Amino acid sequence: MADVNTASAAFLATIPSPDQGVWHIGPIPIRAYALCIIAGIIAAIWLGERRWIARGGTKGTVIDVAVFAVPFGLVGGRLYHVITDNQLYFGEGKNPLNALKIWDGGLGIWGAIALGAVGALIACRRRGIPLPAMADALAPGIVLAQAIGRVGNYFNQELYGAHTDLPWGLEIYQRYNPTNPDDFLNGVAIGHVPLPDSPVHPTFLYELLWNVGVALLIIWADKKFRLGHGRVFALYVAGYTAGRFWIELMRTDSANHILGLRVNVWTSILLFAAAIVYFVLAAKRGPREAPETLWSKDVPREEDAAALASSPSEEPEREEHADVAAVPDTVRDSAADKATEDPKPDSEK
Repeated sequence: MADVNTASAAFLATIPSPDQGVWHIGPIPIRAYALCIIAGIIAAIWLGERRWIARGGTKGTVIDVAVFAVPFGLVGGRLYHVITDNQLYFGEGKNPLNALKIWDGGLGIWGAIALGAVGALIACRRRGIPLPAMADALAPGIVLAQAIGRVGNYFNQELYGAHTDLPWGLEIYQRYNPTNPDDFLNGVAIGHVPLPDSPVHPTFLYELLWNVGVALLIIWADKKFRLGHGRVFALYVAGYTAGRFWIELMRTDSANHILGLRVNVWTSILLFAAAIVYFVLAAKRGPREAPETLWSKDVPREEDAAALASSPSEEPEREEHADVAAVPDTVRDSAADKATEDPKPDSEK
């Protein structure tokens, strides 16, 4: 009896995992991971739009940029994952077509940022606005979207660390999928049978909290120091990679290694160094971009629109009095005097 009570107390002191991450409405699967990605994108657009307008940019520009950046980013994120974890999709007994199944999870943030930046550059050039300024506006929303996306990892029971006895350890369960026993992502936990290492470090939760902290930090720094020319984005990269470095070292899921370190650890080190260098060098470009440089070239500013709206009614008036203004004052005065001296018509003289 004492053992049962001890086990119950230990269970209550940990974080339980969801029983499943996929629900079906008829033949249509509703995936928590996909919903979290969508929610993150919406949050990033909402926050980025507010920040862009506050800087003096055109309303609606962030949505236009997202139309290009989001598809590019999803493709880039998947490519990075497939390249760095290619053993999951290629080789003996593997199905390369699974590399296309983005709904099963697997997006590399740096691939998403790299190709997403290409899409954003295309949109910014079409609008005639500087990409660094747009990146500064979007940076807090991007890292906030990453935090929201980590909730999807919670539903997928992935990206966790080693066994732990800490109170916030994560319970992970065996999931069963009767149609495909190897496909645990689409399975359901029956009876809450724990996996051998359970409970584990919820490294996805550590990263979620870190990302929220980075978002708050760069928003504060931007307001305090009026950063510009891509420095907010560089601060985001530096802050995120600093956390990703130690969190990555805690993860126990399979990954490729270089010189004994996971690939993403090396990526974090290199990007952190590059971000710090850029942050320092970009300071030499001077103050934050002027608001007038952020206005889309294909959208008239409010004062320009007002001037255009008023010009049609004023132009005829100027034309009407143009001839009068051109008549010499002596001619106008003599005509006026004559009219007052003899107002009678010629027929009455």
